[in-house]
Amino acid sequence: MVHDATSPLRAVPGATPAERAALGRAARRRTPRSSHAMFEPAADRPDPLDILRAQSAARVPELVPIRYGRMTESPFRFYRGAAAVMASDLAGTPVTGIRAQLCGDAHLLNFRLLASPERNLLFDINDFDETLPGPWEWDVKRLAASFVIAGRANGFSDGERAGIVRATTRAYREAIIRFAGMRNLDVWYTRIDADLLHAVAAEKLAARGRKRLARATAKARTRDSLRAFDKLTEMAGGQLRIAADPPLLVPLADLLPDAERGALEKRVNALLRRYGRSLPQDRRALLADFRPADMARKVVGVGSVGTRCWIVLLLGRDGADPLFLQAKEADTSVLAPYAGPSLYRNQGERVVAGQRMMQAAGDIFLGWERVDGIDGRRRDFYVRQLRDWKGIAEPEMMVPRGMRAFGELCGTTLARAHARSGDRIAIAAYLGRGDVFDRALETFAERYADRNERDHRALTEAVAAGRLPAAEKGDG
Repeated sequence: MVHDATSPLRAVPGATPAERAALGRAARRRTPRSSHAMFEPAADRPDPLDILRAQSAARVPELVPIRYGRMTESPFRFYRGAAAVMASDLAGTPVTGIRAQLCGDAHLLNFRLLASPERNLLFDINDFDETLPGPWEWDVKRLAASFVIAGRANGFSDGERAGIVRATTRAYREAIIRFAGMRNLDVWYTRIDADLLHAVAAEKLAARGRKRLARATAKARTRDSLRAFDKLTEMAGGQLRIAADPPLLVPLADLLPDAERGALEKRVNALLRRYGRSLPQDRRALLADFRPADMARKVVGVGSVGTRCWIVLLLGRDGADPLFLQAKEADTSVLAPYAGPSLYRNQGERVVAGQRMMQAAGDIFLGWERVDGIDGRRRDFYVRQLRDWKGIAEPEMMVPRGMRAFGELCGTTLARAHARSGDRIAIAAYLGRGDVFDRALETFAERYADRNERDHRALTEAVAAGRLPAAEKGDG
């Protein structure tokens, strides 16, 4: 099912709050809130392995086995890499007809600590590779299912998982209702900072959880270009170089013969020069104060393994003034076959536009460009800093109480992101103050976790039988 990509994210200009709320209540009649519990895969459901194979066909061949290897590790790792599979499944579920800018891959590990341009530590959504306008409920469903899958991995009981999903969804619903009553500018300026995180922790977490959060926020502040510089570089022949860690990190000098390496280096340097045009003038001037020193191919994440990703070491005033940028390939969103194509011709611009729409504060070097590869194919990229105070959750270390509090933060954060782009008043009116939608997603998330486990098992069996190649998993 393909949804109307041209339908507006916001209400008709000039519509009153009452008229917008009426749209949400009308959507209840078309799509009852209880209907979101449904998940019955169609008899002709596409084979999830075929979906993964189709994605892999456009990726770097020697890296694809790493992707499969990582996805076989656990149902949760499979889920992280299977956004395309779930997009296909969500297309067959009931929809409200109310759209927002979607993350497209809103599982719990894509919510993390980030730095604002003012050097404040924020909690926000991080990954926007699949961002696209679409039914707001698709993001909420992917988030809810991720908590069930993570809870099962931790051995949580049925009741504990149900409580986590209800708390996550309730936090989304109550937050979107609050945003519906706020002024537009107040919604836009809302953010979750470190002070609020610690206040939430003081109220909802035991001493052990509060200490873990304190360590996580302190560690995040050390994850910057200087830390990456110490970890990822070495002196070679009197020159600063990115240190090799194959196959996860391969410097350009080790990747290609001299002639091809020179051609690729020129292309990546040209990408960096042209990408600066996508930045505001002040950031463009800042970028111009840095010069490229080395570059390497990097394997990232789980679902992104095999996409072309380069890290570039740049130096400023001297060798102790580093900047690491990451240029990552941007392909068509996995949502596009079902939510409609992007309005942006450059997929990197699609990613950047979605990130700027949904995040409370973004990377100062976030931009995009298109480049011709040495194979003659034209590809889109988006560029951002490699590390900038990023801190990631460790769900395997969470107890039910901690995961529940984390779910509430994620639900609130996702609501704020949707409120910035979609019709928050219509969504709030649709959800209402009762818990019908919360309970529906509790059922959906368990059903989808069952399906995810079967899909994961199919992948591990295909790998064991030699039908799909798998290599060492590494990090990610």
